[in-house]
Amino acid sequence: MGRRIVLLGPPGAGKGTQAHRLAERLGLPLIITGDLLRSEVQDGSELGREAKAYLDEGKLVPDRLVVAMIRDQLDRVNGHHGFILDGFPRNDVQAQALDEITEVDQAILIDIPREDVIDRLSSRRVCANCGAVYNLSSDQPEQKGVCDECGGELTQRSDDTPEVVARRYDVQYNESVKPLIDVYRERDVLVTVDGRGPIDAVTERLLEAAG
Repeated sequence: MGRRIVLLGPPGAGKGTQAHRLAERLGLPLIITGDLLRSEVQDGSELGREAKAYLDEGKLVPDRLVVAMIRDQLDRVNGHHGFILDGFPRNDVQAQALDEITEVDQAILIDIPREDVIDRLSSRRVCANCGAVYNLSSDQPEQKGVCDECGGELTQRSDDTPEVVARRYDVQYNESVKPLIDVYRERDVLVTVDGRGPIDAVTERLLEAAG
């Protein structure tokens, strides 16, 4: 029996990167809600067409549609015997719906202090010419302010300023992350992993936590 894992983390914790690494190392199917939704819409499935109608109007896709997509995907990959979920559940309703589909063995929280997230996300710079992305904290260009790829000017997006990042963090954390932390802590399946430091070090901590 594989591990049935829900991966949690605040924005900027590196959850997307670590989800792929953890799934590969553990040999488990990785289900990323955003990717799944885009795939369903692109394929024109019945669920995808219904979801697209909401997206085209700028509305959130209802929980019932997201849950149905997750249920179908778990069936396709035989995920009831092991999976890693990234981006689902996002709220209490989805967490309860997941319980009706399958059990969750672990909810692993990649924890990183708020101030570190703000520093990490506000350090992002984008080439105004080719769109290449850099990070002043972890992936600096060879020449300050200049793109390695094309020599274009590196700029900061308006939504990457510390003030905007802080507001975005607070909203997402309080609405989507903290309630789920409370849910899985109460069930005694929550494991917290330090998300600071080199990517490889975080991966090893996650593998240790997953057993």
